Amino acid sequence: MSPGSSPVPPKFAPPDKSSRFAGLEASSGSWPKVVLVDPITLGCTPLRSDLRDWQSTRLQQLLSRIAGTNSFWTDVWRRAGVDPVTIRGVDDLPRLPCLKKGEILADQQARLPYGTNLTFPREAYSRLHQTSGTTGHPMRWLDTPESWGWILDCWRQLFGWMGLTPADRLYYAFSFGPFLGFWAGFEGANRLGNLCIAGGGTSSEARLASMLDNDVTIVCCTPTYALRLAEVAREKGIDLAGSRVRGLLVAGEPGGNIPATRQLIEQAWGARVFDHWGMTELGPLAIECEAERGTLQVLETECIAEVLDPQTLQPVSEGEEGELVVTNLGRVGSPLIRYRTGDRVRVAPWKVSGKGFLRLEGGILGRVDDMVTIRGNNLYPSALENAIRSIPGVAEFRIQLWEGGGLQRLELEIEPVTGLSPEEVAGLVHRVADLVRERFLFRAEVRSVGVGELPRFEMKARRFWRRVVTASGGTQLG
Repeated sequence: MSPGSSPVPPKFAPPDKSSRFAGLEASSGSWPKVVLVDPITLGCTPLRSDLRDWQSTRLQQLLSRIAGTNSFWTDVWRRAGVDPVTIRGVDDLPRLPCLKKGEILADQQARLPYGTNLTFPREAYSRLHQTSGTTGHPMRWLDTPESWGWILDCWRQLFGWMGLTPADRLYYAFSFGPFLGFWAGFEGANRLGNLCIAGGGTSSEARLASMLDNDVTIVCCTPTYALRLAEVAREKGIDLAGSRVRGLLVAGEPGGNIPATRQLIEQAWGARVFDHWGMTELGPLAIECEAERGTLQVLETECIAEVLDPQTLQPVSEGEEGELVVTNLGRVGSPLIRYRTGDRVRVAPWKVSGKGFLRLEGGILGRVDDMVTIRGNNLYPSALENAIRSIPGVAEFRIQLWEGGGLQRLELEIEPVTGLSPEEVAGLVHRVADLVRERFLFRAEVRSVGVGELPRFEMKARRFWRRVVTASGGTQLG
């Protein structure tokens, strides 16, 4: 232990319910007084009826504040023929229309630079974040100090569910850009009094050295980058499993919820993986709890979450898959009401009838629109990743689906770990090909590439490419 350092907490023992992380009121101390004091404390399991009453009150307050002042929502409801004054609570919510990301983007493009989803004059806003724009134009999002305080309060509650303690030291392995997740997660833990260290634009090797030098206990990064850091550690002879790191908070892409990927991360680090879900436009609203692996718990004190059939927009039954639709309740400056996230989820069985928060079994299962059909078989890229990652010896991979002339061809590029012989690499290729054929009932073309040949990612990884062969023989992204 370095001089002056505090004892490192055990590997996620039950949290001390008397600590400031259990039931800390949003209005206490120096915390911004931006939300109602939640009567549903972190240390109890609320009745669903109490939770719905709480949500209904918050919903009415939100609608009363934005009706007539937020021109975007005023126009949406006018076109839908709905008067927000008549919405009395959660039961009335289905009367309001659902909204897609494309509608927000279209509004921002038509009324540059921020669109019309602004409840207050522009000078009231003090923070700007935006999405990565990997699928098109980036989405810009403004926040007032009040809305930013609500976001930090969401993190306060999520960190409590995760089991964070005052002794934890957090490392954020990102080059901080315009994305909300970095700043909110960093400032949220910092306001709780935790030591927070930013990785900045340094190399992976330098980041690992900083984690070790500062006795870091929690690492925040994408699942892909957690694997990359583990790869660099192996190359440099660093024993991550012997470090003080006891947890990895991962987000930004699938991986934390993919069993094989999760297992690789936990084995390499000797630490627990915690999956987190949020969106730049919605805020941080779900996390994997300390007591339960593989399930996201939704922060229903701060949002209303619906799981709907993406075709009919009707609620799905427990255990069925649907699209996650969210209304955030405290981001008054730029709210989203019945926002279609595009994320595919499954409602977990209720532990106790009529009690508890919504839980999503398996976390985010994928995107509603990312399923591909190959020779009559439905395939999600996340399922293919789980299969590939389950085979020892695979360092990285890339998937390319070629389509054209009524034919489809799936190509897998496999990069082996360092030190395998040519014979071992050939055996690895055969094992991947056999597993794909047995599990997904189609044949893939699998080939190996050299060590270090495939790209490494710090942020969202793109391993799946869909390419369409045109009539002229050229190719374009599908």
